[in-house]
Amino acid sequence: MNFIIVTGFSGAGKSRAVDALEDIGYYCIDNIPPALIRNFADLCVENGRLSKVAIVTDTRGGDFFEGLYGTLDDLKKLSIDYKLLFLEADDDVLCTRFKETRRKHPLMVESDGSIEKAVQMEREMLIPIRARADFIIDTSLLSPAQLKQRIASMFLENPSQSLTVHCMSFGFKYGPTTEADLMFDVRCLPNPYYVDELRHKTGLDHEVSSYVMDTEEAKGIRNRLLDLIDYLLPLYQKEGKSQLVISVGCTGGKHRSVTFAELIYKHLYQKDIRVTIHHRDIDKK
Repeated sequence: MNFIIVTGFSGAGKSRAVDALEDIGYYCIDNIPPALIRNFADLCVENGRLSKVAIVTDTRGGDFFEGLYGTLDDLKKLSIDYKLLFLEADDDVLCTRFKETRRKHPLMVESDGSIEKAVQMEREMLIPIRARADFIIDTSLLSPAQLKQRIASMFLENPSQSLTVHCMSFGFKYGPTTEADLMFDVRCLPNPYYVDELRHKTGLDHEVSSYVMDTEEAKGIRNRLLDLIDYLLPLYQKEGKSQLVISVGCTGGKHRSVTFAELIYKHLYQKDIRVTIHHRDIDKK
């Protein structure tokens, strides 16, 4: 049985994540108190007909949420194989989402009506849970469609079977990604943006990728990068890591970073490694 516990910050997209899991065949329950998770997991095991289950538990449970730490320990002792998916976003993004939707933050009373204070309180409260997460997704710059695609690519198969590598390109001008395990900066290479016929193309176009890789420096970076990744992956797998996020950044996230993210993706795909790819800023103007 694939048993996923979804948690994280209020406003980070947990409901959308559950919708995505439901779309790929998971039986989903939202806002379950931690004290009931163990009993529900036992019920699913005894039933035997539910092979894919996802539940959401978060600070909406009030004082009950504090019991999540003990519940996770109990599940481990009972040899119930679960995966913890943690969703997060920047403070400013979370505050903006609550202001736009006019929804009440679960900690609004404790924060004396301040959304900013509520978000900060929740961030401190969730530090221990985030540290135990198997998967972390930062939704700050993800559209609902991108989040759905990310969830589907992560959990269409049994996430406990092997390491999943997620390759991401991004632009530093829009802010670095906070979920990366390995982050590489390729702004040291010539920028196609300053070539008129390439400016409006992306690293997905052959003309751009050829331009980026046309120097000895680029080839040297490629070879050393792939060698490093090939060396590290078995170490992460041995450690039992479920997801590895490799991000590559350039200035705008359209040319150099896309080229290298695609190189890494194709290299790993050819080695039969479970790998996905996402170009975060490729469509930004």
